Amino acid sequence: MPNDPIHNLKYLKPYRKSLRNHGTSAEATLWKSLQKRQLDRRKFRRQHSIGNFIVDFFCYEEKLAIELDGSVHSDPLVAMNDEKKTEYLKSHGIRVIRFENRAVFENLDGVLEMISASFQTQPPLTPP
Repeated sequence: MPNDPIHNLKYLKPYRKSLRNHGTSAEATLWKSLQKRQLDRRKFRRQHSIGNFIVDFFCYEEKLAIELDGSVHSDPLVAMNDEKKTEYLKSHGIRVIRFENRAVFENLDGVLEMISASFQTQPPLTPP
């Protein structure tokens, strides 16, 4: 990510910060399990921007974006924008996993297992 001009563009910083401070309860619940390298020692960032898009969670070492979708994402216009976002991310070698918000509440362990199963690299070494 260092010297990568598409990540965390400065002009999006206020918007990223606002999203972090006003996140959904599903985001807060999932973040409790992702922060501080709790899931297979992978570092996740919250509300990380890639180009003009902001993803809910991003693991740079896995090039993996995780998106949580509420009911508004069933709207055709929102779904079309989600598809554009996914295609842009894929064009930059980033894989995208989407979950409905309710999956986080109804089956958090299953969501975490699916995220973990998508990892393609060896877990980072933990310092002694």
